[in-house]
Amino acid sequence: MGDVGDPAIRVAVVGTGNAGRLALAQVIADPRFDLVAVGVHSPEKVGLDAATITGAADTTGVVATEGLDAVIAASPQCVVYCAMGDTRPIEATADVVRLLSAGIHVVGSAPGPLQYPWGAMPPKAIDKVATAALDHDAAVFITGVDPGFVSDLIPLAFSGTCQHVEQIRCMEIADYATYDGTEVMVDVMGFGAPLDQTPMLFLPGILGLAWGTSLHQIAAAMDVTIDEIVERHESEPAPEDFEVATGTIAKGTRAAVRFEIIGMVDGKPGIVIEHVTRLRGDLRPDWAQPAQPGGCYRVEITGEPSYRIDICPTSRKGDHNHAAIVAAAGRIVNAIPAVVAGPAGIRTTLDLPLISGPRLTPTALT
Repeated sequence: MGDVGDPAIRVAVVGTGNAGRLALAQVIADPRFDLVAVGVHSPEKVGLDAATITGAADTTGVVATEGLDAVIAASPQCVVYCAMGDTRPIEATADVVRLLSAGIHVVGSAPGPLQYPWGAMPPKAIDKVATAALDHDAAVFITGVDPGFVSDLIPLAFSGTCQHVEQIRCMEIADYATYDGTEVMVDVMGFGAPLDQTPMLFLPGILGLAWGTSLHQIAAAMDVTIDEIVERHESEPAPEDFEVATGTIAKGTRAAVRFEIIGMVDGKPGIVIEHVTRLRGDLRPDWAQPAQPGGCYRVEITGEPSYRIDICPTSRKGDHNHAAIVAAAGRIVNAIPAVVAGPAGIRTTLDLPLISGPRLTPTALT
């Protein structure tokens, strides 16, 4: 929390689920920021101190309120928006427009298509967001892990060392058994459901909508155009009943998925996003395997030179799933100073400066 006269940036946090709670903890602890408000959607969190929501024992004096009214009234310079966007994209976009229209910068994890909306969102929707931002001198930057830095920053940084590039493939290979986000696991991905029941993620066009942002952003950076987005997916049933964080996965129901979102360039698969998601490590051993137990992200560049980059997130406070959410939250929060200091409009990885982390604090580690 900043003191009177401190140049800390006034920040509010909206949405305190898996990502928002971790972002909130960083905002509280980071001297670059002054937490002024917290907006929540769960009635049971209303009135709780911000620190309590993060699981900390101390207090901040900032209590959670429902919705956006009190958040806007607190006059933050920037809002960290981590409310659910996967199942409520229209509402999340409306929230962002309302915040921008109040002259408040927005960084966050949702709505995902705003990561790089051109080619992924209807032009009218893009214009609405851009107009709100430009008319009120505010900026919005939406990102995460994937879509996010694994599928924009990392491949673009390495491609910058290549003499030529033939294909870029960005992968997530992970065991989601410990991921406790029921809405994503059950409603979006369909885990625990019969294989003949199509989950939201595999409805025609949804994969392309969710990850098309990454494809189009890489394409723009590489000076090519996506001719067509091809979606492919397959599912594997559970061989027996077993338990995961969100409940029981019954025998015969969806227990692993593999999907690809392929950006065709000149009729060939130029940019590919691939996910291999298991709820048990022994399922489909023929699919890609992670570089560390539990999961990793992988970027493969075919060219001269070619690369295989494995990103293996770990955490002192949880497993690989927790570490990945920490990374998403960290990327969002660390972008606040650059977004606040930069021009108005829809910002992306392509036009932001290099985002570094918070102040280095060495320990006794050797």
